[in-house]
Amino acid sequence: MRNNYSVSVAKIAEMLDLKNFTSDIDLKKRKIISCDVNRPALQLTGYFEHFEESRVEIIGNVEYTYIQHMSDEEKRLRYSSFMEFEIPCIIFCRDLMPGEIFLEEAAAHGVPVLGTGRPTSEFMAELILALGEQLAPSITIHGVLVDVYGEGLMITGDSGIGKSEAALELIRRGHRLVTDDVVEIRKINEHTLMGTSPEVTRHFIELRGIGIIDVKTLYGVECVKEKQQIDLVIKLEDWKKDADYDRLGLEEEYIEYLGNKVVCHSLPIRPGRNLAVICETAAVNHRQKKMGYNAAQELYRRVQKNMTRSSEEE
Repeated sequence: MRNNYSVSVAKIAEMLDLKNFTSDIDLKKRKIISCDVNRPALQLTGYFEHFEESRVEIIGNVEYTYIQHMSDEEKRLRYSSFMEFEIPCIIFCRDLMPGEIFLEEAAAHGVPVLGTGRPTSEFMAELILALGEQLAPSITIHGVLVDVYGEGLMITGDSGIGKSEAALELIRRGHRLVTDDVVEIRKINEHTLMGTSPEVTRHFIELRGIGIIDVKTLYGVECVKEKQQIDLVIKLEDWKKDADYDRLGLEEEYIEYLGNKVVCHSLPIRPGRNLAVICETAAVNHRQKKMGYNAAQELYRRVQKNMTRSSEEE
């Protein structure tokens, strides 16, 4: 398991297309360790009790208007006291421009000042979401992740068992590849696991006997996807004659990643089985269950009803 304890200000600035008012400060060296943000209204008045300095500071209309009513002497005093803390960065929203004194104090204390034209509340929500993804706990799994009818289907199993071949057939049937061979899983919240691809191998599939193919180039951009929530896991395994495989599916089996449970089906591999069709059907069936219909339970209900009717006739 790998935890991303920090993300650079430079990466967040790139992700959210932020303007940099302090170009002399290296944004790559400034780290953010908290998903929370703060609007420093009280801090600009000089009150610092319970101040969480690890949070990104957001300046909106309220804070900006208050600043305009301060004298130059007050500004220098308040800005200096505020920026003495280890603040990762300060972001001005609504195209508000930091004043000359603000930028001078920021440069003196080494605090990056950024800007965006987006409304404050909207930007805060977007920033918290981006930080939540970047700072989420993560692990790396050997497998393939494909978007099948909107369901995130992760295929796992031993090397050479046919994961990539199944993914390629799913792509040819109109579904989208997220990642092959390595799946980076991030725990976004208590209910969501998000899968992505390492940047180096993004959009590539390895096929034994052929080599590496570029799915995006061969099949088009509509056949790839950057990230996908993981909804279902199919574990491929060699067929064992004496093994007892589930034939009804009345009870769900689960696999756990980062404390979150995901529905998991063990699929025995045997010559002649069309893995892509089976995976596709499993995804559709899982989606149908989420919508409230379970075919196994419906069959069980019909059998019970038929048995009851037969007993009554006797």
